[in-house]
Amino acid sequence: MPYTGSCACGAVTATIAGEPVAVRQCWCRQCQRVAAGSPTTNAIFATDDVELSGTLTTTSYVAESGNTLTQSFCGLCGTPVLAQSSARPQFRTMRIGFLDQPHGLAPQVAIWTDDAPAWAHIDPALERFARQPPAPVARQ
Repeated sequence: MPYTGSCACGAVTATIAGEPVAVRQCWCRQCQRVAAGSPTTNAIFATDDVELSGTLTTTSYVAESGNTLTQSFCGLCGTPVLAQSSARPQFRTMRIGFLDQPHGLAPQVAIWTDDAPAWAHIDPALERFARQPPAPVARQ
């Protein structure tokens, strides 16, 4: 199923040809900052499957994992679009809120759960990683 996405103002759009290799909920502190205190929920796609149009604004930092993480968002409306890790250039981590409904994607894994606030509700059915999880495996 191809996926599409757009920011709140429509200036940035995406078409994604493939299926995600993983859908994760991330509780790291940086993601909590991006998501106003909650986790980010992200679908990880092969970079070659993602076609973007429009102008993205980016910021990069060294994450607790030791990797450089580049976060991209619409510079006009601020909608978070994607993140990309220096350790995994073959993947684009698309923000679920950027994807158009109905996409049917839901988290399979919760990561960086040690950073979650005490009030966080993490679905007990999700596989959990206290910190950095193993890299997802690309589909063939």
